[in-house]
Amino acid sequence: MEMGVCWDVLLGVLVLQLAWALVGGQVRYSVPEEAKAGTVVGRLAQDLGLEAGEPEARRLRLVSQGRRASVEVSGASGALVVSSRLDREELCGKSAPCSLRLEVLVERPLRVFHVELEVTDINDNAPVFPAARKNLSIAELSTLPGSRFPLEGASDADVGANAQLSYSLSPSEHFRVEEENSNSRSKSLFLVLTKPLDRETMPIHHLMLTAIDGGRPPLTGTVELLIIVLDVNDNAPQFNQSVYSSVLPEDALEGTLVARVSATDPDLGVYGDVIYEIETIVPPSASAAFRIDAKSGEIMLTGALDYETIALYDLHVKSKDQGSPPLSGHCKVVVEVLDVNDNAPEVWVTSLSVPVPEDAAVGTVVALLSVSDRDSGANGRVRCTVWPSAPFGLVSTFAGSYSLVLREALDRERVSEYEVEVRAEDGGAPPLRASRGLRVPVSDVNDNAPAFAQAVYTVLARENNAAGAELARLWARDPDEAGNGRVSYSVSESGGGAAVSGGGWRPASSYVSVDAESGRLWALQPLDYEELQVLQFEVRAVDAGEPALCGNATVQLFVLDENDNAPVLLPPAGGGPGAGAAGSAASAPAGQVVAKIRAVDADSGYNAWLRYELWEPRGKGPFRVGLYSGEVSTARALEEADGPRQRLVIVVRDHGEPARSATATLSVSLVEGAEAALAAASSGSLGAVLRPADGGASAASASATTTNVWLVVAICAVSSLFLLAVVLYGAARWAPRAAVLSGPGPATLVCASEVGSWSYSQRQSRSLCVADGVGKSDLMVFSPNFPPPPGSAAKETHPEAPALQETALNADVELSILSTHGPPARMLKISEEEE
Repeated sequence: MEMGVCWDVLLGVLVLQLAWALVGGQVRYSVPEEAKAGTVVGRLAQDLGLEAGEPEARRLRLVSQGRRASVEVSGASGALVVSSRLDREELCGKSAPCSLRLEVLVERPLRVFHVELEVTDINDNAPVFPAARKNLSIAELSTLPGSRFPLEGASDADVGANAQLSYSLSPSEHFRVEEENSNSRSKSLFLVLTKPLDRETMPIHHLMLTAIDGGRPPLTGTVELLIIVLDVNDNAPQFNQSVYSSVLPEDALEGTLVARVSATDPDLGVYGDVIYEIETIVPPSASAAFRIDAKSGEIMLTGALDYETIALYDLHVKSKDQGSPPLSGHCKVVVEVLDVNDNAPEVWVTSLSVPVPEDAAVGTVVALLSVSDRDSGANGRVRCTVWPSAPFGLVSTFAGSYSLVLREALDRERVSEYEVEVRAEDGGAPPLRASRGLRVPVSDVNDNAPAFAQAVYTVLARENNAAGAELARLWARDPDEAGNGRVSYSVSESGGGAAVSGGGWRPASSYVSVDAESGRLWALQPLDYEELQVLQFEVRAVDAGEPALCGNATVQLFVLDENDNAPVLLPPAGGGPGAGAAGSAASAPAGQVVAKIRAVDADSGYNAWLRYELWEPRGKGPFRVGLYSGEVSTARALEEADGPRQRLVIVVRDHGEPARSATATLSVSLVEGAEAALAAASSGSLGAVLRPADGGASAASASATTTNVWLVVAICAVSSLFLLAVVLYGAARWAPRAAVLSGPGPATLVCASEVGSWSYSQRQSRSLCVADGVGKSDLMVFSPNFPPPPGSAAKETHPEAPALQETALNADVELSILSTHGPPARMLKISEEEE
């Protein structure tokens, strides 16, 4: 019953102690030394508030600081157990209490807990004397009762009550043992003479001195005392004080005077000559650190001192005379070592969590550090800083423990790795410093979307290009790394398309494709300007991050016209294409319009600008054709010698390179009076019957002329708008520098005339400025169309010839093509003068 009550009380005390430790931020356990391996010290996981299964999942583990911990955390249960032999004397020596500071790390999230483990002492060490036998020489008679002879006491490695020693001496009528407490923080042991000795009765005394500690059960140690009774010299040297004290800094140099002892002997002669010697030094390992002068009694320093190793020395000094046997006196010299700042701080990295993601939250723990200084007092107080001061900082979690935490947001694209230095400085004068470098790489997250170099790309492509031809190369930059920065390209399905001739709509993906890796823009099929002039669509760049980010760019594809369509003759009313009949009055004057040839070209601009040439008959015939109007008129007054019927072959050519052409055959009959009216009614739109009067012929040809005029005006307007758009884009894109060259006469604009051809002022001087930077684009300027003067003839060549050269209207036409790959902005001047 009483045992149960005791256990309840003990358990309650332990629970209260544990609760107090948790509130204070530190868990404390106690375990006796020499506990068996596997002994449970405490339920660590439960005391830290972890649920079942969490210790193993969150990698609960211990980190000791400098010493072998001899304990470990059980991975399954999370209990703190003994892992190896616990020897309090080996761990802490004579220090009491013996506390081990442990750090417990828990991951996900990373946290640190401090555990203090106190190893309690058990009485496992018996008292030990420095030697198994001690010889003493005591003179008979002259040694009075009450004389004391110092003895070396026993030492016990235990602490507390287990190290509290008491002494007992074997039964003797002449001696007893006596203990004396001095201010030297250690006890002095003496053998006291209680009765005068008689060498003749007992020359040698054998005594046994026993040391008993305060343990339960107590342990003992013994030393044999061999006392030899001497004769004659009955006065021993006496020191002027029994205990000498000295204070030395730990950086004292060899040869420094520690203390000077002095003893006197009232005997005369050699019995009064005193010499000194150091009998023992505590601890024995310091025996080489001190030396005494046998004559003067001066104690000198002969070795280095270290406060952190030994802070207090006890020197037992003996003085003896020259008698036979010699008599001796004893004293103790206590040397206290003062600490100096001779130890720099030490910095350890106990845990490092790298790399750090660039989106890590402020306050994230990057590393755990421990700092210590072996010095004491202000010399051992350490202050820590981190350099550079951003983006990391130090947070003190416990005495000597710091956490390296994130102070500012990271950006891997700006800084991908940090070299961090933790600096420690103690409070000594001068202070000592230490540092520890940390390499903290920053891992990438997908926080940057691909960005194109341009928001809008303008691409010029000639029609009839080959399928698979490269049109342009697009590029988007993503500053992220690896998969987060790997960009793939695609044509957006909802990003655009084009309306085609006939009113339909086709998506952009049916015309072009973009290479997913390189961003090269390919043509899927040949482009046809007559079907598609402008294609606008979006190209999408997507990275491989998770989640993926994307960027868009608009592509405007302009199709440039090629001369791939030949002129097409419009059929006359009631007749087939390319052939017609016209009537002309035999008395028609020169310049009378007989008929009008109508033709169209599906191309645009320069490629759709048509000119008409009289192929047959050659030479100075009675008829001529308007170079750009297609009007067939008399070149002179008709004569009987011209015959009743004329067969005219007219070639219609465009201005493309190479030029394309079509041929029309016109039969002209010479009629008189009523026959001319009948021929006019049957000639339709292709030809007209000429009368001597102008009224009927002019009305008949007005309708055909008006139709051709509007057709040419429409073609010229579309071509002019397209050419203007290309020139304006080039000027805005590459910022050309233009210089204007002045020519004779006022500058005029090219426009569509009322008769369907290009016309200018009576005397023109045109200046066009072409800028650099518009790659692979040509500017073409057309020649004007003037009505030829009567009697003039055109010089013609065969339609199969490589080029058609014509000299008409006594005009000087200068035609040039400028390429913008050359020097800066140039001027093209075209002059045309009418004679």
